[in-house]
Amino acid sequence: MRLPREQLPSGPRGLPVLGAVVDYAKDPLGFIERCAWGGFGDVVYIDFLGQPTYVLQHPEHIEHVLVTRHRNYVKDKLQRRVLGGRLLGNGLLTSEGDFWLRQRRLMQPAFHRQRLALHGRVMAEHARRRLASWRDGEVRDVYADMMELTLGIAVKCLFDLETEGEAESVGPALARVMEHFADMYALLLPEWLPTPENLGYRAAVGRLDAFVSGLIQRRREAGNDAGDLLSLLLQVQDEDGSRMSDAQIRDEVLTLVLAGHETTAITLAFCWHLLARHPEVEATLHRELDAVLGGREPTAEDLPALVFTDHVVKEALRLYPPAWSLSREALEDDEVGGWRVLAGSMMILNPWTTHRDPRFFEEPEAFRPQRWADGLEQRLPRYAWFPFGGGPRLCIGSGFALMEARLVLATLARRFRFERVPDDRVELLPSITLRPKHGVRVRLRARESGR
Repeated sequence: MRLPREQLPSGPRGLPVLGAVVDYAKDPLGFIERCAWGGFGDVVYIDFLGQPTYVLQHPEHIEHVLVTRHRNYVKDKLQRRVLGGRLLGNGLLTSEGDFWLRQRRLMQPAFHRQRLALHGRVMAEHARRRLASWRDGEVRDVYADMMELTLGIAVKCLFDLETEGEAESVGPALARVMEHFADMYALLLPEWLPTPENLGYRAAVGRLDAFVSGLIQRRREAGNDAGDLLSLLLQVQDEDGSRMSDAQIRDEVLTLVLAGHETTAITLAFCWHLLARHPEVEATLHRELDAVLGGREPTAEDLPALVFTDHVVKEALRLYPPAWSLSREALEDDEVGGWRVLAGSMMILNPWTTHRDPRFFEEPEAFRPQRWADGLEQRLPRYAWFPFGGGPRLCIGSGFALMEARLVLATLARRFRFERVPDDRVELLPSITLRPKHGVRVRLRARESGR
């Protein structure tokens, strides 16, 4: 069943059968910007490969989908097919209903505050190691650096391993998987088709699967607690005494590795890009680091005092949210923003445009970390800023990611300034995450505390 056109919101007209998919694939960010600011209103209608689709802009409508009526909105079929199946299986990112709720409850202790404090030591130590390879005056791709750094942190926290040893194969396999996600057209093809792209992707997933499954089996046999997240997942049990199967632990571990390390690396890379372009903001950051730390290395205990550092991270997340677009599918008929929505319709929620809405953010395109002072986050509508999603499905690792970003930022910025280089334009690649397509190049300048 379809609603007649007069009962639908306005929106960009697409092609017959294909709808808006071609325009979207050519320029995803430009397309959603046209939806948000093309005069269509806060609820925009498009046809997407035959599926009725609503693009939502206003925080109230986003809250309706993510919170108020969250039980009616599940991950859409394309998202479940692309991320589930061979790669993430039935992990937290792709599962639904009672099974998802059980898994969320079982995994929540892994992200309690006391455990995060232990991970903070790993984060700070790995950031300090990165400093040893940086030299004054050199030009570096800090996106590549941050990918290596955050992968090392993820592997240590999850498996108590180092990427230079047993987990050395994880990085290349993850990179190949993320290349697959960057190809919009490849994602629309069935995974079973034996195209060169699909075959390479499947081989990379196979390497990840062999590594994680082998590690789980050895840990089961040894029965030891290494103090990492894998040990906790092997031990936790439900109220009825049941535990996760090895297959389920594999799905959850790969979900945490894939979703965790890349998003934080992206956030940090854009922090360096923005700071290099705004030396006055960087100077304010350095004054705070010098005043709070007094020449020593930062720890997790310093984070409450590093207020401006937190504001820099939040502003980078506002301008360049790694999870730049979210989608849900309606299970039953509903009403959003005064418009009737039929079961089976897709809802698209875009932090990219909502974070840049001038109704909520003055000078929305400007990098102004100071805007977060004086309680802006509390004054905003709840879903004017939602880099980690929201509602019951708020990213389980959001606290881990924010701690990691702030600690790494403080550790590296205490020792280096970041200068622009010629032609430092960053080309964005909006795939599953919002990535810098060709990296982020900056020039490093060593600094001394207090200078």
